[in-house]
Amino acid sequence: MSTTNLELKQKIKLLENVPGVYQFYDSNEKLLYVGKAKKLKNRVTSYFTKIKFENRKTQKMVQKVEDIKTIQLNSEIDALLLENSLIKKYQPRYNIQLKDDKTYPWICIKNEYFPRIFYTRKKIKDGSLYFGPYPSVKVVKTVLELVRENFEIRKCDHLLNKEKINTPYFKTSVDFYIGNCKGCCQGEVSEEEYESRINNVKQVLNGYTVKVLKTMKLQMQQYAGLYKFEEAEKIRVKINNIKKFQSKSVVVDSNLTNLGVLNIVSHEKFAFVNAIQVMSGAITKSKTTVVQKKLDESDPEILSYLLAENIHHFFKDVKEIILPFDLSFDYPINFFAPKRGDKKSLLLISKKNAMAKKMEFLKTETIKNPVTATHKLLEIIQKDLRLNELPVIMECFDNSNIQGNFPVAACLVFKNGKPLKKEYRHFNIKTVEGPDDFASMEEVILRRYRRLLKEKKELPKLIVIDGGKGQLSSALKSLQKLNLDNQIAIVGIAKKLEEIFFPGDQYPLYLDKKTPTLKVIQNMRNEAHRFGITHHRNRRLKGLIKTELSTIHGIGDKTAMELLKKYKSVDIIKSISLHELENLIGKDKANKVYHALHN
Repeated sequence: MSTTNLELKQKIKLLENVPGVYQFYDSNEKLLYVGKAKKLKNRVTSYFTKIKFENRKTQKMVQKVEDIKTIQLNSEIDALLLENSLIKKYQPRYNIQLKDDKTYPWICIKNEYFPRIFYTRKKIKDGSLYFGPYPSVKVVKTVLELVRENFEIRKCDHLLNKEKINTPYFKTSVDFYIGNCKGCCQGEVSEEEYESRINNVKQVLNGYTVKVLKTMKLQMQQYAGLYKFEEAEKIRVKINNIKKFQSKSVVVDSNLTNLGVLNIVSHEKFAFVNAIQVMSGAITKSKTTVVQKKLDESDPEILSYLLAENIHHFFKDVKEIILPFDLSFDYPINFFAPKRGDKKSLLLISKKNAMAKKMEFLKTETIKNPVTATHKLLEIIQKDLRLNELPVIMECFDNSNIQGNFPVAACLVFKNGKPLKKEYRHFNIKTVEGPDDFASMEEVILRRYRRLLKEKKELPKLIVIDGGKGQLSSALKSLQKLNLDNQIAIVGIAKKLEEIFFPGDQYPLYLDKKTPTLKVIQNMRNEAHRFGITHHRNRRLKGLIKTELSTIHGIGDKTAMELLKKYKSVDIIKSISLHELENLIGKDKANKVYHALHN
């Protein structure tokens, strides 16, 4: 794998499972594809782990990817809207090309007498207010239904004016008779009352529902005080409906344009500054810069430097830049530190992306510096298992036998949390008869550490026993015989619930499944099991050789082992043809085996 592909693989590994947008680039830094995801890491990873692609075009696109950039967002809807904006702006080669007239729907409050509220895909500059865009017509219809039912907004298409209302020009619609409309066209609703309803709708669509809910609660209490419980109940239902409603995305707002966003997240030696550009009501660009501190610079100092760095290119088209704090900067652009509202939401999104870059960077630095990573891992194991020393060397033991036959044991050695395979050891159980795991463990531990003491080799700081209290107690007996019980820490791991047992402790320890300590112990246990099973299988084969094939003149253990590994049993070897045997072990040996078994 090339260096670039290794870097790409590492970048994917460091992604988080959060909503966002991902962008694929080729070796020339040309944008190939823009996609959205509810979980960024899972979605991006899926492209590079597929065995079979949906089509040739997708496979070809993935082969060209040399770099990935992501923008983290608050929700899947935010990602959907931003994806739409980026595709329209850059028209990547492998994306479906969106036509200009294919846009997301908006909710419009028409600039007219007794304003109507409806959805549209076209924005007309006639003084009307537009909210959105929304991801689908279904969402818009849900919003409109909530607004109309809870604030009694007219549904008819009448073009109202004072003259027409004062004359019998209109006929009342069916909605008036069934109670869904209060009759604006008949003069049944005053301009002041209707304007109050529209103002409440604006507040809700803008996401500012506190004031509206406060007014409605007061009205509900007044009705209840007058014993008008049916009216009070209707308002209570409306209040619950509004509470459940989240009006719009913070990513795209028709009132936000030509806007820049800059935010910072600091660390000890580094700072991470994210810049976002909002043009024509949508996020069009996002980048995060890593700054290495030299003289313990403050956040305002670093942000001032980055602002100057980006003002002429990244922010060249913006008219306002929002910042996390007030900053004095001599430039003909408005700088603003918002405390609430949509701009504050964009500032939080910028901070979220800076934080994501920080986490990615720190993880990468840890990987680049394996000494630091190893030391941290050992410290975690030491803390979790309450050890006196860092477990630089750890050993794990596992027994294997079938009904007491061919009993063996395996000893695994880990150094700095990683396998040290050249130090792995097999043991054939010598003093135990029958299936006795406890006695077998006692024998193996005694032989292992008696030999290390004799050869004056370094002892481990931790012993892991594959088993529960019984195996742990047996191992401890051997350590006590060698006076090592106070020098080497020892634990047992039970398979069912992954319980960690300590000598003399009645209750086991349950480690978090995500902790590195449990993962290392499980890795040791599984490796010991694999290593032990392999040795046990070889011993069984040798036992079979001695009883079945060793009597054949001219056939050695190696040839017999080769036959049994391929065919599993002597009965199967008897059933195969001479020609097949010749292809495996040669003509001379095949003749000897074939005639010996068949005679």
